[in-house]
Amino acid sequence: MKYTLEIVIDLPREEVIALFDNPENLKKWQEGLVSFEHLSGERGKPGAKSKLFYRMGKREIEMIETITVRNLPEEFSGTYEADGVYNIQRNFFKEKGKDQTLWISESEFQFSGFMKLMGWVMPGAFKKQSKKFLVAFKEFAESKSPVANDKV
Repeated sequence: MKYTLEIVIDLPREEVIALFDNPENLKKWQEGLVSFEHLSGERGKPGAKSKLFYRMGKREIEMIETITVRNLPEEFSGTYEADGVYNIQRNFFKEKGKDQTLWISESEFQFSGFMKLMGWVMPGAFKKQSKKFLVAFKEFAESKSPVANDKV
């Protein structure tokens, strides 16, 4: 399953990247994230692995992030592996005027085991969760910026 989502953030790209690229900010916009632990490789660089632990309602999800591309401010991409789910995530950040950034998020999910059925029965749930994270990041980022707050 593949899909692409886009969102415009009312901030210059360098401000968006500074907020996006800080692991301390993850819990501020990724609902359900309990912990983020660096496992191996040079932190933030291609090949680095980290463990993310989420609690979403009664479900607990542990996934391993492997950074594949870190070419900021243009691109940050990686893979995310959890039980039965392999996600290839590509994120592109484009300047849209001097005070706006277009975030393009390309997602590809591959399923195995029980999750193959979930991916087939509920494909919209994955896209909905991805969209929720994009919107949450936009709201978080814009709330941190005096530039964006002046526009309100």
